[in-house]
Amino acid sequence: MITHFLAALAVALPGSSLADDVQIDNVLSHLRAFQAISDTYGGTRAAGTPGYDASADYVAARLREAGYTVERQVFRFDHYRELFPGRLLVDGKDVGTVATLTYSADGDVTGHPRKVGAGCMNTDFTDFRSGGIAVVDRGGCTFAAKAANATAAGAGALVVVNPGGSFAGSAGVPQRIPVVGVDATTGAAVAQAQEVRVATSTESSRYTTSNLIAQTPTGSTDDVVMVGAHLDSVQDGPGINDNGSGSAALLEIALRMAAYHPDRAVRFAWWGAEELGLVGSRHYVGSLTPEERAKIRMYLNFDMIASPNYTYGIYDGDDSDRDGAGPGPQGSAEIEQEFVRFFAGRGLPYVGADFSGRSDYGPFVEAGIPAGGLFTGAEEKKSRRDAKLFGGTAGAPLDPCYHQACDTLENIDAVALDVSADAIATVITTFARPR
Repeated sequence: MITHFLAALAVALPGSSLADDVQIDNVLSHLRAFQAISDTYGGTRAAGTPGYDASADYVAARLREAGYTVERQVFRFDHYRELFPGRLLVDGKDVGTVATLTYSADGDVTGHPRKVGAGCMNTDFTDFRSGGIAVVDRGGCTFAAKAANATAAGAGALVVVNPGGSFAGSAGVPQRIPVVGVDATTGAAVAQAQEVRVATSTESSRYTTSNLIAQTPTGSTDDVVMVGAHLDSVQDGPGINDNGSGSAALLEIALRMAAYHPDRAVRFAWWGAEELGLVGSRHYVGSLTPEERAKIRMYLNFDMIASPNYTYGIYDGDDSDRDGAGPGPQGSAEIEQEFVRFFAGRGLPYVGADFSGRSDYGPFVEAGIPAGGLFTGAEEKKSRRDAKLFGGTAGAPLDPCYHQACDTLENIDAVALDVSADAIATVITTFARPR
């Protein structure tokens, strides 16, 4: 069903609407291709592996068949490998395996713990005792920023405490100290201990990978609508929801949009090495001149849009939820409202999603570029309120296979994927139409 604001697109863009042209069977076909690639190359599509390269080749080939010129932006990155699981001892008691963050240093450190809040500011570490174990809360900034501040303060190791259960994450770049993550219960025990031992076993190597960039041949290049999704998976699985879902939807939208003639150029991006700390999108934004950045009207991000226990999360551009990070750059609220209009027009529920810095909108927000997008959930558990709104299972993860080998085609909710793809197509054409 075409909403009232989509009807106007018939003037700007030929055909019925882009959302009508984007068919879920085609999106699922791309996901099947990603699954087949993963099956062929050892169960992963991680950056720096043949599985990622084959995924990029698949996307590039489909785009070229549709008439796009495809830029493959090559960059180098540090590839991390955990040799043995991390260990944590609290006052001599082994609490078992903990999550070693990607790019953690290899090490075995014993020291007195000190809780320093979020650890996002140098002042959080005032009078920190050299060689101590820094204990920080998750959120507020990247793990890389927390690790850099802890290292500068002389910490021997860093423990990141998640407010919920266990988690996995990346410290962004190779670190000089061990960095591990723990759940809230373990974190409380660490903070109250007299002595903590953190042991990690890791190694890092340099690899090469790439971003893919394609742009509509028509439309103003001084006022670009940019849309992106990360193409890589984690090392441990095929990443069909995270983030085959966003990549496949974006690919199908780009293929259908080849027949349209937007007034504003639409630039599509498939990012490499997102799972290693937003490396690809950071490289891209960092490579832009100030003049080129100014020509990007907005950036829309789509990461995990088919979670099996989903919510429809819209990035909170105006920070009206007052939860987590602040608002996005000026113009982000306008993006949020267009997504709200889509879901309200279809009578569908939605919730706000925080700009937590965990996906590729991060470098664009840091550069002052308005941002927005959709997110259907990762390892966080569904609340009772959200279960009433969206169905599904309260108390269960929104994606129970997040960063695991079971993130396969069976981990996809086709309804969430279909709705999300329609929303993306609708908002893209809303902003790409004549001013």
